[in-house]
Amino acid sequence: MAPGGMLMFNIDDGYLEAILRGYRAGILTSADYANLCQCETLEDLRMQLTATDYGNFLQNEPAPLATTTIQEYATKKLVDEFRALRCQATEPLATFLDYLTYPYMIDNLVLLITGTLKEKDISELIDKCHPLGLFDSMASLCIATNPEELYREIVVDTPLAPYFAECVSLEDISVLNIEIIRNTLHKAYLEDFYQYCQKIGGATAELMSVLLSFEADRRAINITLHSFGTSLRKDEREKLYAQLGELYPEGISKLAKADEKATVQQIIEPYGTYRRLWSMAMDNPDKTLEDTFFEHEVYLARQAFDQQFQYAIFYAYLRLKEQEIRNIGWIAECISQKNKSKLNKSSSSFELPLQHVNSILGSS
Repeated sequence: MAPGGMLMFNIDDGYLEAILRGYRAGILTSADYANLCQCETLEDLRMQLTATDYGNFLQNEPAPLATTTIQEYATKKLVDEFRALRCQATEPLATFLDYLTYPYMIDNLVLLITGTLKEKDISELIDKCHPLGLFDSMASLCIATNPEELYREIVVDTPLAPYFAECVSLEDISVLNIEIIRNTLHKAYLEDFYQYCQKIGGATAELMSVLLSFEADRRAINITLHSFGTSLRKDEREKLYAQLGELYPEGISKLAKADEKATVQQIIEPYGTYRRLWSMAMDNPDKTLEDTFFEHEVYLARQAFDQQFQYAIFYAYLRLKEQEIRNIGWIAECISQKNKSKLNKSSSSFELPLQHVNSILGSS
């Protein structure tokens, strides 16, 4: 039976699933958010967070607090939890958890490539990298002084070496191609991760198929919309679409030929989920399409916890915590700027993991 099945799952993975579900129980509730939104200062916010699972994570930080500090320490807490799980995981869960870190590694390496092209000190840029995307050999990248040396180090000595060797050549590395490199690597990652989940089988394959398909579709729509008015050719744009998802293959083929926003709307019309998300964004001036994508991602992540004996909850937990940290950061910014009225226009800025913020804020 697949590792995601009922018979054998608890032998190796039941303990970690129980720990993760305990973490999930600590995600901020609607009542927690209501209390945070009533804070007048960042010191009040610090005090309110101590009453949640975040506890005294800011106790050693002197006043005045910075909003970036709050997000930084919230991220550090998430990273510590994730690393504790990874240290105790056995195969195939260990490799599954490694896959969850690859998107952060991609963004980190793109940051380092950009810095190298602009002749910045890589050792300083590493401090700005996302901690979930750090890896043992990253320090060796500091010796690179030009794109050629950095490319050689990446291909030889990083977990992303297969993606780079297959998808990116040395000639591709330029400032103009940075976003193309990023999206090419994300495409290769999504397709590889999808195949790995299918090998695991069971409920993990079923749920991850839904989650990764949505991520592939979201990226395809965003890439299309953001390419309008740029020098990116249609054939180059098509190469950035992952070969999976609800839109694949017919919708992807049509997106590759789209010339304007109205055409994209027509293309996604037959797909109920994306038609609804598009309409929600168009009908609400305070909501963007990206906001509706975040809301749907939260909905899918919550659904993943409805089934047991599967690994998709680890992916879902990361998505929920990322959204929660964005929420805390947004609330902190509103408080810091003394512009709490923005919180009443919440749907344009953040969406709560467990319940939409409008239901708890109302007209306050």
